[in-house]
Amino acid sequence: MAGQFRSYVWDPLLILSQIVLMQTVYYGSLGLWLALVDALVRSSPSLDQMFDAEILGFSTPPGRLSMMSFVLNALTCALGLLYFIRRGKQCLDFTVTVHFFHLLGCWLYSSRFPSALTWWLVQAVCIALMAVIGEYLCMRTELKEIPLSSAPKSNV
Repeated sequence: MAGQFRSYVWDPLLILSQIVLMQTVYYGSLGLWLALVDALVRSSPSLDQMFDAEILGFSTPPGRLSMMSFVLNALTCALGLLYFIRRGKQCLDFTVTVHFFHLLGCWLYSSRFPSALTWWLVQAVCIALMAVIGEYLCMRTELKEIPLSSAPKSNV
């Protein structure tokens, strides 16, 4: 199948490096958003904000601010999908993978499976936002016109 356009080649090293890169983007940008929000309200930063499922909630101001940071992080990670994944068909796969590893991280950090309904709702909203916006951005770049010549156009 040499004549197939954009044939997909199985490259496990590329896939693993993209997973590691997206995890780095996820936790790096989440840490920056949480630090920014903590600086605005003069709160002390904590790993609990990132990994404890009980922190997220509508009843407390830190819970609402952490939820806002997670949603803003989903938008930032959609840009990460655009720059590092670049394939609209793979955005959902990488989004779910990132959040699956975050679920494992939360489970290991708190030594219990996340059972808070608000944590699950926030994760579902973040998955939807990150995947849809990332796919939209990637599809926009995939659908750009391909220039056929590098010669300047002449007005006739």
